[in-house]
Amino acid sequence: MSKIRSKSKKKTKTIPYDIAEQLRTQAEMAAYLDAWLSEAPEDVAGIARALGDIARAKGMTQVARDTGLSRESLYKALSEDGNPSLMTVLKVAKALGLRLHAKAA
Repeated sequence: MSKIRSKSKKKTKTIPYDIAEQLRTQAEMAAYLDAWLSEAPEDVAGIARALGDIARAKGMTQVARDTGLSRESLYKALSEDGNPSLMTVLKVAKALGLRLHAKAA
């Protein structure tokens, strides 16, 4: 009776990708938000999440200080399930050094 050896399969270890770790410069942050605004302008949750990604890249504690809002409320408002007010969006954009603009469709 021969023994059959099964080859052990190596499992690939994955880690979650966090875009906030890739957003290093003001230009990268602006380009990321601009991509969301132009590619998915109706995706309010995605745009809010993009602002949240940029805020995490900058440092949520500093953004909270600059906006006068609590870190917890920012995390909640800028999460996938968040629904930030326009005032919150404008405060966060200003704190991030970003400016939203409009153009004719």
